[in-house]
Amino acid sequence: MGNRLLLLGGGHAHMVTLSNLGRLRSQGHEITLVQPDDYHYYSGMGPGMLGKIYAPEEIRFATRQVVEKQGGTFVPAKATEIMPQERKVRLDNGREFIYDVLSCNVGSAVPAVPGQETAACFSVKPIASLLQAQQRALQLVGQGKVRLGVVGGGPAALEVAGNLHRLMHDARSSQVRITVFAGRKFLSKLQEPIRKLAEKNFTRRGIEVIEGGYVRRLGQNEVELDSGQTFASDLTFLALGVKPSPLFVDSGLQTGPDGGLLVNEYLQHPDYPEIFGGGDCIFFERQPLDKVGVYAVRENP
Repeated sequence: MGNRLLLLGGGHAHMVTLSNLGRLRSQGHEITLVQPDDYHYYSGMGPGMLGKIYAPEEIRFATRQVVEKQGGTFVPAKATEIMPQERKVRLDNGREFIYDVLSCNVGSAVPAVPGQETAACFSVKPIASLLQAQQRALQLVGQGKVRLGVVGGGPAALEVAGNLHRLMHDARSSQVRITVFAGRKFLSKLQEPIRKLAEKNFTRRGIEVIEGGYVRRLGQNEVELDSGQTFASDLTFLALGVKPSPLFVDSGLQTGPDGGLLVNEYLQHPDYPEIFGGGDCIFFERQPLDKVGVYAVRENP
């Protein structure tokens, strides 16, 4: 009798496993994949989709189709609790699944900003939301002056702001103002020549960068900094880094300081060797890793 393999998420760290589902099924194993969306979007191309460089179908992987074509079970849902003692996972639709082996690749999320629930804003994750953001930004074009804000000071904010400019330029909007709220310093982790090149690029395009303060809260049509300054923003994008899914903390599992699932050099949880993890959702015990796709790719079996 085969094992019950439960996969949470169809991201980069599960790609090799997904390509071998047919072989695993032929050996008698039962495979179930849980993911909210039928598709997995490649985050590196998300800003390009926002700017209409890429169409949605060019940056996504048909997870459901791949799983079902090879005889696996695809469940459109989100895991809300892992019960390791019972080897069981509870989903947001109320269903529960028992596993022999559990592998977690549930990704990360952008930290919340006070007021975002009532403000007109979009987070850069999940990537699919950028398509809705694109449509909303284009709707604003016909309403006169458009004020767009990007919260974040890293490469993601750089790419989002640049692609917003491209989107508005292609839509023939001459009354757009894009402001990047970069925190203490824009692109602080990059080398100075790269920073200067990015700043020169933004200056040429009329994109404003606000440094020296963090965003305190979002209002209905404004962004407030911790200094008390406020700036008008009809639509705001949150691109201020990522943090692991809260699933593991909520489940009482041992995690790293960032809340990511703690794993050893074999990508196994130290307390429960039948639980594996990869990608943005883990904390690699031996050496903390940046939240970038290249590590998730290397973590494939």
